[in-house]
Amino acid sequence: MATRHFLTLLDFSPDELHYLIQRAIAIKNRMRTQGPSYTPLANRTLAMIFEKSSTRTRVSFETAMAQFGGHALFLSPRDTQLGRGEPIEDTARVLSEMVDAVMIRTFSHAGLETYATASLVPVINALTDDYHPCQLLADVMTWTELKGSIKGRTAVWIGDGNNMCHSWINAARQFDFRLRICCPKGYEPRRDILEAAGDRVTLFHDPGQAVIDADLVTTDVWASMGQEEEKAKREADFAGFQVTESMLDTARPDVLFLHCLPAHRGEEISETLLDDPRAVVWQEAGNRLHAQKALIEFLLLGHVET
Repeated sequence: MATRHFLTLLDFSPDELHYLIQRAIAIKNRMRTQGPSYTPLANRTLAMIFEKSSTRTRVSFETAMAQFGGHALFLSPRDTQLGRGEPIEDTARVLSEMVDAVMIRTFSHAGLETYATASLVPVINALTDDYHPCQLLADVMTWTELKGSIKGRTAVWIGDGNNMCHSWINAARQFDFRLRICCPKGYEPRRDILEAAGDRVTLFHDPGQAVIDADLVTTDVWASMGQEEEKAKREADFAGFQVTESMLDTARPDVLFLHCLPAHRGEEISETLLDDPRAVVWQEAGNRLHAQKALIEFLLLGHVET
């Protein structure tokens, strides 16, 4: 059987993604009632390669492996031969002989694809400059817990056409919901990713129009990692794109607000938005743990019905 990787949401079928969401909810509920008693990955090891800093990603993956009875290894470029110029493919071949799966948080998506091509064990994209599929598993899980199926609903992305935006576009394709993308001119998502989604995705430049009657609203920081030098320009370009309580008032009465975090209060969101009951970002952040447990379990063990 060929090794499965999770580099974007398009690597799995819609049915497999639906299974992952339901499985993550089941794992979470079991954890609440029985504690960390389910340990299907005893003596299994996940290598975690970090070229970008992280809080939620590192803690969630490391905790997932510990609670599943396995072990996670934190690897940074300065701690490995990657930092001394070893070819990506060689590192992939070496780690394939030693670990059961590899999680990578990096800059270049092409580099991640190169690694996965040479890897004999599953590779998980924990963020690249182009995609962040693990976050979308947690986001859709959060919606599903609170509202049921996201199929046919309307979600709004406000902000840069970045890796999170690209993953929301792929999510609209795979989970069959409508997505409105609202960004300043010049900050649109990649055209090929947008066009592949067809009429499921609509592009806006006016946040006030985009949010009307929406079921879900989400955003991200205006300047991501590696864009700090553009911060002042982006703050000017994104003026008027801050998500506020009054903006949510024009959406559906039961609208949910998501944010992948960390949030810059007073920039992409108002100072108090995360305290609004419509904001479910803490549940969303916690669901990274459970969604990634389901993902790791699926990649290593396949469908599990327990």
